[in-house]
Amino acid sequence: MTLIKSISGIRGTIGGKPGEGLTPFDIVKYTAAYGRWVKQTTGIPKIVIGRDARISGEMVKNLVIGTLMSIGIDVIDIGLSTTPTVEIAVPGEKAGGGIIITASHNPKQWNALKLLNALGEFINDEEGKDVLAIAEDSELTFSSVDKIGKVTADDSYLQKHIDKILALPYVDAEAIRSADFRVVIDCVNSTGGIFLPPLLNALGVTQIEELFCVPNGQFPHDPEPLPENLVALSGKVIETRANLGIAVDPDVDRLCFADENGAMFGEEYTLVAVADYIMQRNPGNTVSNLSSTRALRDITELNGGTYYASAVGEVNVVTKMKETNAVIGGEGNGGIIYPELHYGRDALVGIALFLTHLAKTGKTVSELRATYPAYYISKNKIILTEGMDIDGLLKKMELKYRHQPYSTIDGLKIEFDKQWVHLRKSNTEPVIRIYAEAGTMERAAQLAEQIITDIHKLIKNQ
Repeated sequence: MTLIKSISGIRGTIGGKPGEGLTPFDIVKYTAAYGRWVKQTTGIPKIVIGRDARISGEMVKNLVIGTLMSIGIDVIDIGLSTTPTVEIAVPGEKAGGGIIITASHNPKQWNALKLLNALGEFINDEEGKDVLAIAEDSELTFSSVDKIGKVTADDSYLQKHIDKILALPYVDAEAIRSADFRVVIDCVNSTGGIFLPPLLNALGVTQIEELFCVPNGQFPHDPEPLPENLVALSGKVIETRANLGIAVDPDVDRLCFADENGAMFGEEYTLVAVADYIMQRNPGNTVSNLSSTRALRDITELNGGTYYASAVGEVNVVTKMKETNAVIGGEGNGGIIYPELHYGRDALVGIALFLTHLAKTGKTVSELRATYPAYYISKNKIILTEGMDIDGLLKKMELKYRHQPYSTIDGLKIEFDKQWVHLRKSNTEPVIRIYAEAGTMERAAQLAEQIITDIHKLIKNQ
């Protein structure tokens, strides 16, 4: 059993003993702490909640609602929803915060409480520490019967989210309708199955082949939208002669595409393609995290903008986007953040912008992919032993490669012309993650192996 308290919220496997898994005790404890933090920091006793379709979602939701009511907070329950929809609903309801009940791409035994501020954005590291401190405060008290909160169900935000997307100046539903795309979607039996079909219909897509769109939480494959998990999508694209395939994760904040041949467009290139489309019409700055492809930097500079890198984590990307007034940003895991709509990863707006881009180019998906710089990322890790001085290792690597351009924003990233290696401590496992990118997968793997060899030598000499 696992319980992880981090910048990503309170995440864990369902069941087990309190403090060792995401048990009812833990759900109540951390929900109450967050609710108290919202009241203290905003003075607004109102919180929006929504959930993905996980098997445990109903149970967790009922515990969350009851806990918030018990400390005098009104709850707006938008039901089966998506992470970006809840993010939009928080400011829409003028609430003090929001809780998204989802473990994103994790398997079915996981669930989580993802915590939002009054802007509908993830709370930052300092705010998260404040919530955790409150959770450990034994003085937490609950409201008397006359002061408990009330709950209101609101199922209007699916349409509100779609309407906001359709109103964006660079979303062209008429161009998409004229292209007459045939699309296959894989929604991993979660809430994408509720949201994607009406969005696509609103955009003028009428030929939709649905895979795993029943929101029952029975994931038919590993829910992380990686090529090895999307074999059925690729096969159905080929079988139906579709123009493209679309896959999302359970809470619909990650997005990837398959081309007309069933080949993956590449999660890293979801953001690249959408950013290219936006910058052709609204040149400006872009942001992604240090572990994302260099292709975004190339495309940004080609369009006259400046690229900036942030530490890994959506909240860090958002912070850097605000600092640099970026027109678009995101993460290489298929997460698109388009501030014209809101500051959060949003697969729904990503679909609308990508389809508009594809329709206006007149290209096939594979032809569009071929217009972007080709880079390949090799993902590796070193398992750490107890007591290992990780910070000391990274400092020694920094010294060894001090003559190369490097960044210590988040671990250590070393650049070698248009190649790079990023080393960082995992927030969830006792490992050092080592990502390397180059013009071929073979070269990326060689680069990663070189760095791994260097680290092992340093460990041996410690």
